Amino acid sequence: MKKSIINLFFLLPMFILSACGQNNKNQNTTTNTTTMENVISKPENPYYSNTDTKKLNVPNSEWKKILSPDLYAVAREADTERAFTGTMWKSETKGTYYCAACGNKLFKSDQKFVSSCGWPSFFEQENKESITFKPDNSYGMRRTEANCGRCDAHLGHLFDDGPEPTGKRYCMNAISLDFVPEGLTSTGNTGNLETIVLGGGCFWCVEAVYENLDGVVSAVSGYAGGTVENPSYEAVCTGRTGAAEVIEITYDKTKTNLDEIFQVFFTVHDPTTLNRQGADVGTQYRSAIFYKNENEKKAAESLIKELNEKVFSGKIVTTIEPLEKFYKAESYHQGYYQNNKNQPYCQMVIQPKLEKFEKVFKERLKKKQ
Repeated sequence: MKKSIINLFFLLPMFILSACGQNNKNQNTTTNTTTMENVISKPENPYYSNTDTKKLNVPNSEWKKILSPDLYAVAREADTERAFTGTMWKSETKGTYYCAACGNKLFKSDQKFVSSCGWPSFFEQENKESITFKPDNSYGMRRTEANCGRCDAHLGHLFDDGPEPTGKRYCMNAISLDFVPEGLTSTGNTGNLETIVLGGGCFWCVEAVYENLDGVVSAVSGYAGGTVENPSYEAVCTGRTGAAEVIEITYDKTKTNLDEIFQVFFTVHDPTTLNRQGADVGTQYRSAIFYKNENEKKAAESLIKELNEKVFSGKIVTTIEPLEKFYKAESYHQGYYQNNKNQPYCQMVIQPKLEKFEKVFKERLKKKQ
C-alpha cells in the first residue's frame, strides 16, 4: 500500500483546503460518535458500561468532571438542543441507541420513526427499566420528562402523539444518545474497529471527506493536543490552548487500513505549511497526527520520511504527537457539511474538495443508500 501512496503524489496535485470561516456560535446540539456494544471506549468515564444495569448514584459535581459541557447541560441540567440539527433525527440506519452518559441500552432502530418534530423519536423503549419518567411542569407546560433508568440523565420527553402500536413519541435529545450500527454488534466484528486522530486544518472539510471513504464508520470533529480540559471552540480559536482542530476517525480495518487513511490525509491537506491551511492561520490549524500506540507512531514516521525523500523534499511539517485526550467539538460542528450544504462556504470550498476526493478515490467511496 505504501508504494501506491507515493505514486499517488507523483501523479496527482495535492488538494489544498481553504479557510473555514467558522463563526457559528449559537447552535446547541450534537451528533454522536459511533461506538461498539460492550466495548465502547470512554476511558474518561469510569461509569460507562453497555452491560452493567446497576443503578448509579453519582453527584453532579462528579458528572461535570466527566461529561462534555454540552452533554452535561442536557443530561444533568435538562437543557434542550435545537431541533433539526445533526442527522440522527432523520436517520433510518439499523442499530442500537445507548445513553451517552452511562452506556445504558435505550432503544433499537426498529423502535424509531422519523418525526416532523426535528428530534430523534421512538415509539417504544428497549425494556421497562431502561427509561423512567416524572412530571415536568417547567415553562408553563405539562409534560412527562424521560430519564435514563440507570443514571437518571435527562433524555427528553414522552408524548402521546406517536404512531401505532403504542401511540407514544419518545422525543430525545440526540446528544443524549450514542448509536451503534447494526453490523457492528450483530456480526461480532467489533474487534475490527480502530481509531486515529488527525489534524488537517479546518475540521469541517476533513470530516466531510472521511465520511465518504468506504470503511470509515464515523468521523467526529473535535480538539486534541492542548493544555485546557474540554476547550470551547472560541478558546481554541485564540491559539492559546495549544489544541488543534482534529477529526477522530473510526474505521473498520477489514474494509480500509491505516495506510489508506494516511493516503487520504496527505492528499486533502497541505502538510508543508506550518500552522496554516489556506487562510486559516494558527497552531490550532496545524497538520498533525495524534498517535495512541507505537504502531501508529512508527507508521506515521515511516511514511513522512518516505514522502519527504521522494515527494516533498523535506518540507513536511506535520507533527507526530501522543494522543492524551480527544475532546468532541460543539454540536454545530458535527456533520457541518451535511447540515449546511446550501451555505456559500460549503458550496464554494467543501464541495470542490469533495469532488476532487471523489475523483481520485472513486473506487473507494461509500455506496449511496
